[in-house]
Amino acid sequence: MAGGSSASSSSSSSQCLSYAGCNFLRQRLVLATLSGRPLKIRKIRAREEDPGLRDFEASFIRLIDKVTNGSRIEINQTGTTLYYQPGLLYGGSLEHDCSPSRSIGYYLESLLCLAPFMKHPLKIVLRGVTNDQVDPSVDNLKATALPLLKKFGIDGEGLEIKINRRGMPPKGGGEILFACPVRKVLQPIQFTDPGKIKRIRGTAYSVRVSPQMANRMVESARGILNKFLPDIYIYTDHMKGVSSGKSPGFGMCLIAETINGTFLSAELASNPQGQGAAVLPEELGQNCAKLLLEEIYRGGCVDSTNQSLALLLMTLGQQDVSKVLLGPLSPYTIEFLRHLRSFFQIMFKIETKSPEEEHKGGEKVLMTCVGIGFSNLSKTIR
Repeated sequence: MAGGSSASSSSSSSQCLSYAGCNFLRQRLVLATLSGRPLKIRKIRAREEDPGLRDFEASFIRLIDKVTNGSRIEINQTGTTLYYQPGLLYGGSLEHDCSPSRSIGYYLESLLCLAPFMKHPLKIVLRGVTNDQVDPSVDNLKATALPLLKKFGIDGEGLEIKINRRGMPPKGGGEILFACPVRKVLQPIQFTDPGKIKRIRGTAYSVRVSPQMANRMVESARGILNKFLPDIYIYTDHMKGVSSGKSPGFGMCLIAETINGTFLSAELASNPQGQGAAVLPEELGQNCAKLLLEEIYRGGCVDSTNQSLALLLMTLGQQDVSKVLLGPLSPYTIEFLRHLRSFFQIMFKIETKSPEEEHKGGEKVLMTCVGIGFSNLSKTIR
C-alpha cells in the first residue's frame, strides 16, 4: 500500500498546469523547470494583430532549452499555445544570443533562479543589450543579486558576473559572462534587520558618446546624495572601440549598502537612439539619485528587483523556517507568490510592519515560510 501512496503523490506533482495569456511567462517556465511539472499556456496574445510569442520570448524559451536536457517544447503554428515538459537542469559551458528588444537582465534574472540547481556549474556567455530602460541592468544584478545568493550559501570563486562589452538599445552588441557554482541544498535565512545605510557606490557608464557625460552624471547625483552621507564613490566607466557595442547611450546605476549587508539599487538609462527626446546627463544623474532615495524609503532587506529571487530561494531551502523583511511588494512579486503556491503548494506568512519611528520609511512586510527541502538531485557527487 505504501507503494501506491507514493505513486499517487508523484502523479499529483506531475499534473499539467494550464494558464492563459502572455504575462509572467518567465516565472511560469522557471517554476515548471524547478518543480518538474509540465505546463501549458494558451491564448498568448491571441486577439492582437500580431498574435503569438514575441522574438524575445522565443529567445528565452531557446535559452531554457539550452540549460536543460530532455525538455519537450511544443509551440503551435501561430505561436499562441505553448506546451512545456521540463527536463533536467544540465548547465555546463554555453553561449546565447539574446534578443535586442529586451536587455540581458530579462534572461539573467531567470538564470539566477535556476543556476544553483544545475548538474554541472553553469558558465554562460550572453550577448545583447546590457543596459536599457525596461529590465534590471547587468550592473544592477551584479551588485544586488550576487550578495543575495551568497546569503543562501551559494558562493565561492565560481560565482561571478563579468561585463566584457556594453551594449545599448536598439542594436545591442554587449556581452557578459555569468558563472555560478551548484549547491546540493540551500541554507535557510533569517534576514529581518536591514540596518542603516553606510555607503553608496555606483557606476556611471557612457558608450559612443563623450566621456564627459559620465562625469556630468556623477556631479549631479553627488549634489543630492552628499546631503545625506559622505561615503559616496561613483565609478565612471567609458567603454571604447569594440567593447562599446553598436549604439550610443549613457546611464547610471547606484547601490546603497547597509551595515548588515543589504544592497538597495536604482538605475536609469538614456533614451535609445532615435526614440524620445534627448536626456541631459545632469537630469539623469539627479533623477537616479532620487530613485535611490525612494528605494531606501521603501527599504527592506532585499530591494524591489530581487524580491522574487529571495522568496524562491527561501521556498527551495531546507525544511526550516526562513524569514525576510521586504519593502512594499511589487505586483510582479505578488503574482510570483501565487505561482509558488500552485507549483510548490507553499504559502508564506505575511505580516505587515508599520515603521516604529518616523524616520524608518514606508510600510514593511515580514515574509516567513518553511522551505520544501528541495535538494538538487542532478548534482554529481565527486
